[in-house]
Amino acid sequence: MVSPVIPTSPATPPDRQSAPPPPTGVTPLTESGARSHVSGVCFKIGPPRLVGVEVEWFVHDDRCPTRPVRPELLHAALESLPLGGTDGTSLPSGSRLTLEPGGQVELSSPPATGLLACVEDTRRDLTALRAAFAAQGLRLTGTGTDPLARPRRMVLDHPRYLAMERFFDSAGPWGRIMMTGTASVQVCLDAGDAGGPQAVERRWQLVHRLGPVLIAAFANSPLLDGRPTGHRSTRQTVWSRMDPTRTLAPDPDHGDVREAWAQYVLDAEVLCIRRPEGLPWTAPPGLTFRKWIRGGGERPPTLADLDYHRTTLFPPVRPRGHLELRMIDAQPGDGWVVVAALVTALLDDPVAADTALAALEPLDPSGRPEGKDGPRPPRSDAWRRAATLAVADPELRRAALTCFAAADAALGRLPGAGRLRTAVAEFAERYPARGRCPADDQLDALRSGTRRTPMEEAAP
Repeated sequence: MVSPVIPTSPATPPDRQSAPPPPTGVTPLTESGARSHVSGVCFKIGPPRLVGVEVEWFVHDDRCPTRPVRPELLHAALESLPLGGTDGTSLPSGSRLTLEPGGQVELSSPPATGLLACVEDTRRDLTALRAAFAAQGLRLTGTGTDPLARPRRMVLDHPRYLAMERFFDSAGPWGRIMMTGTASVQVCLDAGDAGGPQAVERRWQLVHRLGPVLIAAFANSPLLDGRPTGHRSTRQTVWSRMDPTRTLAPDPDHGDVREAWAQYVLDAEVLCIRRPEGLPWTAPPGLTFRKWIRGGGERPPTLADLDYHRTTLFPPVRPRGHLELRMIDAQPGDGWVVVAALVTALLDDPVAADTALAALEPLDPSGRPEGKDGPRPPRSDAWRRAATLAVADPELRRAALTCFAAADAALGRLPGAGRLRTAVAEFAERYPARGRCPADDQLDALRSGTRRTPMEEAAP
């Protein structure tokens, strides 16, 4: 079996391993047991303190960016990476690398105590990663969709990805585009406390209301196959057109966020079922995990099946003990630093959180402006406008500028954050203050014939 983990981590992660048949005598999983388990493991309660990022990149050949990267160059770059970390298998600061289905490389930082440590650790490991790829004539490109007209193909034959490909292909091209042609920056923050200004429910509400502003401010995917799509964030548009049982947000009107998420998990279709090596992982069409528990599958599901099923769900915010924000396009250069700083400042500073919530209220009062029965994010009005117009939309621009100002003030209260505060302020002046986003740089470059901006790795 080909592992999707690249050579810095020889062990296959649990969410991508094959599974033996369930042992006999195991107590069957019940719906109530499944709900209780999901509620308990997906929202770890405590004062927020940890920060992490997952930064994804396309890999291009510097000499001929439009041709596929030769596998031997990719493997040579990966094999030359310096190993370190506490276990000797990760990058020096502890980041892990994974190879995505279309050849994208994703760096996942270790959880850090605070924003400053997270940025320092990630920068150190990214420096090593960029150097290793540059030595092979390869470049890491930060953009939400691959901007170049080059063949998109699955470079991994892991059974998880083969099952995903078959599942998504039944509903159009969007799943395959997502797997092979999109990249993101994800920010990971603690779920929150049991009560008070950092309560789980409050942070959950804020990250969902913040979604349209983050999409709009950092929109960076106006091109697909070398052509404009009419969307500033094509990546977000692609995600919004995929299987709604796993890409929409949970019901925002449910009073208990943990129970709402547990119900969401049970009602999502099963994308794949792990089987022993050599057998396909495809799942029966229309099988939700709830139906599986009720006897609809080839065998009773186990707790391990439930945990694996959770890794195949892709809503805008995914609770994994912490909150994983998944709606932001990959950024050029060190643009990910601005993303991490803005999100962390708005979530972890109670004053900034209050300001942001007030500014975001007019955009999407309930997450569904069309009413209680209207579409949920990312299909609701503000999310669609963010993907299409970004901060050229006047309401989104006003909300974004207020959020950037609130983050600026919060970073001013964070000791040692002067450089991060400057980076956030410079981004705000360059983009939302002018009604622009990084996608506009790509479009300007296309119109001018230079097409250099998406390939450059200069910090914003």
